[in-house]
Amino acid sequence: MNPIEHLNKLFESRIRLGVMSVLMVNEEVSFNDLKAMLDVTDGNLASHLSTLEDNAYIKVHKGFVGRKTNTTYSITKAGEKAFKGHLAALEAMIKFTQ
Repeated sequence: MNPIEHLNKLFESRIRLGVMSVLMVNEEVSFNDLKAMLDVTDGNLASHLSTLEDNAYIKVHKGFVGRKTNTTYSITKAGEKAFKGHLAALEAMIKFTQ
């Protein structure tokens, strides 16, 4: 058995791993909150969010709070399934190597 074959390459990035972890336990999170939680730059976060959105793992919600734009993100069913699969693969890999 190959202990790494079921790991999801999209979650190899620590930033994408962090985004998915945050979204698994929060219904919706704003761009600024994600940026603060993960301590990353606007451009870096935007790039990783775009990758997750392109793969249908997260949903983007654009709206307004007063006159200011407010962008929030939530996890999709596909994203939740993929992330749970990745976590299960990590657990299996840990058990396999003990």
